[in-house]
Amino acid sequence: MAKKFILFFDKISKKDISIAGGKGASLGEMSQAGFPVPPGFVILASAFDRFLKETDINVEIEAQLKKVDSKEIHTIDDASEVLRTLIERYEMPKDIEKEILSAFDKFGVTYTAVRSSATAEDSKIASWAGELESYLGITKKDLIKAVQKCWSSLFTPRAIFYRIEKGLDGKQVSVAVAVQKLIDSDVAGVCFTVHPVTQDKNQMIIEASWGLGESVVAGKVTPDTYVVDKKKMEILDINVAQQYTEIKRIGQETKEIKVPESKAGKQCLSNEKIIELANICQKIENHYGFPCDIEWAIEKGKIYIVQSRPITTL
Repeated sequence: MAKKFILFFDKISKKDISIAGGKGASLGEMSQAGFPVPPGFVILASAFDRFLKETDINVEIEAQLKKVDSKEIHTIDDASEVLRTLIERYEMPKDIEKEILSAFDKFGVTYTAVRSSATAEDSKIASWAGELESYLGITKKDLIKAVQKCWSSLFTPRAIFYRIEKGLDGKQVSVAVAVQKLIDSDVAGVCFTVHPVTQDKNQMIIEASWGLGESVVAGKVTPDTYVVDKKKMEILDINVAQQYTEIKRIGQETKEIKVPESKAGKQCLSNEKIIELANICQKIENHYGFPCDIEWAIEKGKIYIVQSRPITTL
């Protein structure tokens, strides 16, 4: 019998946004299509919904959101603090916890990336990218706590404000959680399959930095930038940035460390790797049929795709 609250990536497709969220549905879709996605599973939004119902927190959510006035920032902060504390403090229903830990054991990895995946996320209308939280280097011992933190991140001040701004305050918004093998990347970054500035559909932009991809996503470094001609699969431009820091996992923690002198100022990706990555990203765009914003990571020379969403700024 299929599990009630968990689905592994190979059982999820892009049609499952309502249960797996945008991120989870995208990872499942790409896994099924044979793209190099690190293995993982999704804790479905139904787990969060059940948790809210059993604890009666959904009543408090409604009450707190009614008090919010988007012109009075302190009301957003107050609601956020109350709701996040409640969600993180209450115990998860035992059957859900057991199912999550059992899936983790089948999964056979030590360190994971635990990422929030809102059910209103990554649609072309409302991309929640960056509004909800992710946790890296999570082991089995800390998994349940990390899942509840992902759940509570549906109510960060930014997420509450975003919800009001997008007119989602009256709509049912839930959150699933993707648990994925953590890639200890040597190099990572993003790829836009259409030039995000000039909007040239024949060019893609790859941004790359040393270490984990958080450096680029969080804007901590100026990344290398490579421009690729999609038709000819030729590199049109290489801009190498001087990177002084990188984010690495040390045990369970991720730390910002100094880039070794042997790497500082060097091109992060070889020309061959740029083209290999560009080819994968082109295939992802073709698969979805729209321009994509793709997060990638390279560990020991192997390229992994850790996320893909529509480019919402075009």
